[in-house]
Amino acid sequence: MVKTLPPSEKIPVDSRGGELSVIEVVPTKNVVTESPDRTAFAHRVIDTAAVEPETILYDPIEIQVQYSNKPLQVLNRILTVLRPTLAFVLGIWWDSKRGIVVKNDRRRAIQLRELLTKLGPAYIKIGQALSTRPDLVPPLYLEELARLQDQLPAFPNEIAYQFIEEELGATPEEIYAELSPQPIAAASLGQVYKGRLKTGEEVAVKVQRPDLREIITIDLYILRRLAAWVQRSVKRVRSDLVGILDELGDRIFEEMDYIHEGENAERFFKLYGHIQDIYVPKIYWEYTNRRVLTMEWINGVKLTQPKEINALGINARYLIEVGVQCSLRQLLEHGFFHADPHPGNLLATFDGKLAYLDFGMMSEIKPPQRYGLIEAIVHVVNRDFDSLAQDYVKLEFLSPETDLTPIIPAFAKVFANAQGASVAELNIKSITDELSALMYEYPFRVPPYYALIIRSLVTLEGIAIYIDPNFKVLSEAYPYVSKRLLTDPADELRTSLKDLLFKDGKFRWNRLENLLKNARNSQDYDFNLVVNQGVEFLTSERGAFIRDKLVDEFFNGIDAVSRNTLHNFTSLLRERVGITAVNEVAAATVEQQQTLEYIQRIVGILRETRGFDATKIAPQLAQIIVNPGVQRLGQQIANRVVQKAITRIIRQILTEPIEVK
Repeated sequence: MVKTLPPSEKIPVDSRGGELSVIEVVPTKNVVTESPDRTAFAHRVIDTAAVEPETILYDPIEIQVQYSNKPLQVLNRILTVLRPTLAFVLGIWWDSKRGIVVKNDRRRAIQLRELLTKLGPAYIKIGQALSTRPDLVPPLYLEELARLQDQLPAFPNEIAYQFIEEELGATPEEIYAELSPQPIAAASLGQVYKGRLKTGEEVAVKVQRPDLREIITIDLYILRRLAAWVQRSVKRVRSDLVGILDELGDRIFEEMDYIHEGENAERFFKLYGHIQDIYVPKIYWEYTNRRVLTMEWINGVKLTQPKEINALGINARYLIEVGVQCSLRQLLEHGFFHADPHPGNLLATFDGKLAYLDFGMMSEIKPPQRYGLIEAIVHVVNRDFDSLAQDYVKLEFLSPETDLTPIIPAFAKVFANAQGASVAELNIKSITDELSALMYEYPFRVPPYYALIIRSLVTLEGIAIYIDPNFKVLSEAYPYVSKRLLTDPADELRTSLKDLLFKDGKFRWNRLENLLKNARNSQDYDFNLVVNQGVEFLTSERGAFIRDKLVDEFFNGIDAVSRNTLHNFTSLLRERVGITAVNEVAAATVEQQQTLEYIQRIVGILRETRGFDATKIAPQLAQIIVNPGVQRLGQQIANRVVQKAITRIIRQILTEPIEVK
């Protein structure tokens, strides 16, 4: 039995800001247990007699076998897609001939949204990606395409309730105390109801669309056949289009399994839930199965509604910065990343946090690829295009036998428009566009993992640009990259650090200064960790090269101080007692003086860095001094100072006689 709550008991606002009526479901029996702690994995099926369904994975070979025997069904689907698409394209062409400005025609924008909706989930996802690109899509089209995120046509409640009963082993009335009479959002793969558990928690209940797997499978089959034909027939296409499509197929099939999505949410929480102002909703496993997902309800506002966010006293730009920092850790630290961060999946909560809502489409980057990306960022920022070309070999964009000679100047040309400005001031979309043209001209092959990374970054950047047209993702990213270079003990990044700090065997103090300035802006920069790891590295075999060079630089600094002191002393003495030197002691050279100034500035940066505490310096120094490696380093510095001092004294005795008047 179902009854509507009185108006006074209706919940006035949902997480999207609209009015929401709620129904109460009167139970016939109670078969659920209290919700578990979010860190524990509880029973996933409410009916203990039910058997958990087998996970269905994407298998392109099996799909090919299935549809190669159904040519009429495939042809019918192709025609279903082509007919309305060609009609839309011809309509736009005819409008342009009649002088109608298509980008300002709301009628065409609505037609495009309706076309993508009609074509199905695969095409809806294309529209969702476009809805985040104000630099590519006119405002009217952005407004319409944004509706593809959670305002698609819903399917009947009867089917949704049937799925709930089939998946959870009990009717909605037996499971939920309340359930909204209609879905509050409908997206490409499912629709969401707002509910309340018997234990009182507000929840979002996500139910999958009917016949979803068959619709997506046939589209993937057709697109895969098309990709294979293009790969064979168009010689200039060297990327693994089939591999890219298979990667997308894997992700979409995983997204259709809500058990997998729940596991993704738990893993995402464990890896990133500790980041300041990141919120990950809780999964209720007792009420979750393959086609039904029950998760914590989050009240908030979409990131693409900056006015509403600011009206709540929340800084929308700050939340984008939080999202960028979280994405950097996803892509470059743990490798487990959200591959579909469109505005429907990101909310600003009422208490000022950034909440992730959907964990269906996730992907992973292996450690060599993560380190390769960091190295590439460093080499781009430092315009080291020789090393950047080698990075692309490591990242599997180029085969090891590729001649890099013509590619290196091509990289320089791509970033030429940043001359006189930091590369970090460029946006990711402009860089990827330039690199796409470069990859078309030279023998690049795009590995499958790259497509989802770019989609994730470009989508996030699109949201950022929507909030602040001047937002630069790379500029926000560099403090984190700097922090990683200074604190990550991995050999790959230590090599990058050496390449960054040295050129032609000469130490570049300005680079260290910039690294320290940027790194201290990173949220989780740990001053003590940098000191301890720096000492450990410098005293190890891996740090031998940097250690030797730093000894020379340290001597230059000491020499500059001693020269300046001695020069000032002799000048004062000459004035007081009338002693004149034929070749008086020279002040520090310009280079030595610059070294001294860099050291002074770096000391200033360290003193202003979060975590620096003068009262703790003495105990830290005591610990460092007793380190055997540090003692060896001290002996090495002392020996070098003595050797150079003796050499200078001998040279002055033999070549610089002194006269006294």
